[in-house]
Amino acid sequence: MKNDRLDIVILGLSITSSWGNGHATTFRGLVRELHKNGHTVTFLERDVPWYASNRDLTDFPYCSIHLYKDLDELRTRHEEAVRKADLVMVGSYVPEGVEAGKFVVETAGGITAFYDIDTPVTLAKIERGDYEYIHPELIAQYHMYLSFTGGPTLDRIEQQYGSPMARPFYCSFDPELYYPEQQDQQWELGYLGTYSADRQPPLHELMVRAAEHLPESRFVVAGPQYPADIAWPANVERIEHLPPAQHRAFYNSQRFTLNITRADMIRAGYSPSVRLFEAAACRTPIISDYWDGLDSIFEIGREILISRSAEDTVRLLRDTTDPERDAIAERAFQKVLLHHTAAHRATELEQYYQEALTKTGISKTVGVNDIHGQITAE
Repeated sequence: MKNDRLDIVILGLSITSSWGNGHATTFRGLVRELHKNGHTVTFLERDVPWYASNRDLTDFPYCSIHLYKDLDELRTRHEEAVRKADLVMVGSYVPEGVEAGKFVVETAGGITAFYDIDTPVTLAKIERGDYEYIHPELIAQYHMYLSFTGGPTLDRIEQQYGSPMARPFYCSFDPELYYPEQQDQQWELGYLGTYSADRQPPLHELMVRAAEHLPESRFVVAGPQYPADIAWPANVERIEHLPPAQHRAFYNSQRFTLNITRADMIRAGYSPSVRLFEAAACRTPIISDYWDGLDSIFEIGREILISRSAEDTVRLLRDTTDPERDAIAERAFQKVLLHHTAAHRATELEQYYQEALTKTGISKTVGVNDIHGQITAE
């Protein structure tokens, strides 16, 4: 595929700002690897104030980034790029994503895909009649549904919603950004994640209560949007926002890291968080809640540890010896290097594109977009 250059257009939530979302780092790694494989990528991002004031990427040589202010500007300025692209992907949580998606499927001459970084949340919203960024009828109009969730959910997307091709497209990590490095271990256990109401009870159970049992140990919770009235124990440090450039050092400064999964993702199963892969890539041992399909990603007890209570967390922190801890971390490190890098996802996308071409009979078009490193706001 490296000699078969594709012209790819991505409409995503954000690539310029990681503030309050995990989409940006996912897009950055994928786009960079697609560029390495010889493809041309144009990224279209809605210019919204909360990302504009929190941008942590201003120069990105792997794709052309265009900021658009509304749907009219998207249609008028980028119609030709969408029409001539070989592949157009619309991500979850794109503002006015239903209308943007209709524009794409009606305009594109190549393969179209919905890229769902939030699949269980998306399907739960649809069940409630909440069509914030995808409508059930639109699912069947995309040639592909690329999902952060695998397993039985893919069958549901095809059978219940009529997708012609639903495929697992898990999150990934960037090995140029996430790797082991020597750091002082500041914290016994750390957690990185934006506040969500459904994650807060397990975070309280698995970390906060454990911290209360271990007052001599230091803990940390990093991420934005936590309510000011949460009472944190004195030995739990809070970091409001941790830019991606600091994530590697953060993981490498923990003896263990904690993974907490959204409730919708637990119900769906087969929904690994990007934080799992990033922490494993830093060779930081992971303590996680449990969900169906976790054992298809990591071998439980050998590559990842499971906690269901504060008592479990305390036991794991106290009783896991340093040699055991290092062995668990090393096995998880090797697993993600073999299966879950951004380069693996770029190759999977190429394969899915070819599969969709075969299914649809669409002829490959000729790319028209040039790569440049500037971010353009029209």
